[in-house]
Parts: sequence; C-alpha cells; structure tokens
Amino acid sequence: MKIKKYIYGILDGYKNFKNYWNYEDGCILSGCMHMYEASGEKIYRDFILKYLDPLISEDGTIRNFDNSKYSIDSFNSGKILFFAYDQTGEDRYRKAIEYLWVRLKIYPRTSEGNFIHKSIYPDQVWLDGLYMAQPFYALYEKYFGSGDYSDILNQFLNVRANMYIDEKCLYCHGYDTARVQPWADKKSGLSESFWLRSAGWYMMALVDIIDIIDKCDNICSRELSRIFIEAVEGIIKYEDEKTGMYYQVIDKGEDSRNYMETSGSLMIAYSLMKGYRSGILKSKDYYYKGKRIFDYVTEEKLTEKEGKLSLTDICCSAGLGPGEERDGSPEYYFSEKIVSDDPKGIGVLMMAYAGCINESDMQEE
Repeated sequence: MKIKKYIYGILDGYKNFKNYWNYEDGCILSGCMHMYEASGEKIYRDFILKYLDPLISEDGTIRNFDNSKYSIDSFNSGKILFFAYDQTGEDRYRKAIEYLWVRLKIYPRTSEGNFIHKSIYPDQVWLDGLYMAQPFYALYEKYFGSGDYSDILNQFLNVRANMYIDEKCLYCHGYDTARVQPWADKKSGLSESFWLRSAGWYMMALVDIIDIIDKCDNICSRELSRIFIEAVEGIIKYEDEKTGMYYQVIDKGEDSRNYMETSGSLMIAYSLMKGYRSGILKSKDYYYKGKRIFDYVTEEKLTEKEGKLSLTDICCSAGLGPGEERDGSPEYYFSEKIVSDDPKGIGVLMMAYAGCINESDMQEE
C-alpha cells in the first residue's frame, strides 16, 4: 500500500501549485486521469472535477488563465478538459477547449514553424514545449478538428532535424532559431547539454500523440513512431546498469556532481511501458526496462521518515536564459535545486504506476 498511501496523502488537501492556470497542476491532473482509467477509483475522477469546477465558467472562460503573456506551458492542463467533458457532458468544458484552441491558433511561432517556448524566449524551441502543447493539439484535431496532424508532424520533424545529435543519439534541450542567445551555439543554435527531464517530456509527447492518432493518420503515426523508436534506442544507451535510472545530465554519469534524477527517469519509464503496450515497441524487454525504473524509484526514492512518505531527488526547475542566466552547461544543470514531492515528479509517478499494473496488481499493492 506504500504507493497508494503516498498518492492519497498528496491528493488529500492538495493546494494549487500556482494561482494561475499552470502546467505543474496539469501533471497532477494527468496522473489522476491515468489512475482513474487504470483503476476506476472514484477518488481520481472526483479530484479532477473538484479542481476544474471553480476555474471553468459557463461560457468556457478559464478564470485563472494568464492572458498577459504567451507561454506554451499554458496548454498542458488543457488535455484534462477533454476528460472532464467526456465524464460530465457539461458544455462549459467543451467551450473551455475552444477557449484554449483559439489561443493556440494564434500562438507565436519560429521562422521554421514551431511554437515558441514563451514570449520571453522568442525564436526558441525547448523539448519541454512539445509535451505542453502538442498532445492538446492532437486531441483537438481528433475530436473537434479536421483530423489534420501534418502541422504537429512537421514540428516534430523540425526538432529531429535541428536538435538531434547523431554522435550522442540524444536531443539537446533547446534550440535558438535566431542564434543570438548566450547559451546557443552561434552556428547550430543549440544548447550544450542533454537534460534528462527535457528528454522525458519529449518522449512522453511522442508516445501520447501516437496513441491519440492511432489509426487516424497512418503516415503521421508511422513517422512519429520512427522518431520515437530512435529516441528510445538512444536514451537506453545511458541507463544506469545497477538501477535502470538516468542521470540529470544524461551523458555525464561519471561526474561526481551528477545524480540519478527521479522525475525524468519516471518519464522514461512511462514512455517505455506505454510504447510497448501501444505496439510501437515490439519487444517486451522495453516494458521491463520501464518497470525496473519504476520499481527502483518506489523502493529507493519514495522514502519514509517519521511516518511521512516523500518522493525525493527531483530537479526543481531548469531552463535556458533569459539573457546570461541559465547558460545550459552541465554545471548549470548540476546546480539547480533538488527537491521532494514536486508535481512534475508526483504526476508522472501516477502515470507510470497506472501504466505498469493492472487492476489485480493494484488490489495487491
């Protein structure tokens, strides 16, 4: 009952991570959605609807949406509106989906057609952003749009063309299309390091979108699957032999300042297990790799002290810039604060948990 005890404790009395519509709470909501779909336990559905109820007006306005700035992070929680609409049939959730869709349609892009990361990060693509907006985009096209996934595919193809480093078989965290940022290489526009959680966001985006599209667009699904499989084959080269986990800076495991980071490792676990269940990854060995990560995290990183459980070794936050700040070096990623019980870790713990166990396993837990 260790994992359930931890999750129930988090959900009981949960306070919104920020006072505006934010992606961190979206991680918790996504975790609850996955847990409800896996277990049917009402606590998860009720948590989602209780969270959304005061925020969504009858006309679909998201009351705490920050319209003062463009941020790709603002779309992550939008995925949950599809769940709420499906569960309740309330028209305000359908209108809220449109509320976000209108904003996505006019969202600024780079010269190559990708959504920028934020207004304070113009001309920049970060791997994180692919997870924040593209699954919402795919869901909208599937249920309310024309079913055209070509723009989504092109944005991933741009990232593959520009941000994948063949020698490492890994993706850089960020790409400055204008090549003016202090952290960006003047020739390639790329940031220097391979940050684990950015790779995790990217892989989750791919596997989720492929699942959403399913057989709706075989060309798009086939191309995204190719990119996903390549990313999987690249990342698993860096798994820690003893634990199956991954390091904060993926390719710097030998550095004494580095550490095995929980949230990104769980994202890889989720992606591997879902990739196998969805039929993208053909060998069950990938599922077992993901399950091994999950088992190690729940045994060694979900710790108990004085009766309180905590999920440990989570990178609090990481980014690039603005300006001279956050230079993208390995030293920078090593320096970021390490915390416990961050929503980015909790949410994906639930997502991975839902994905690696069936209902009978959950009852035995």
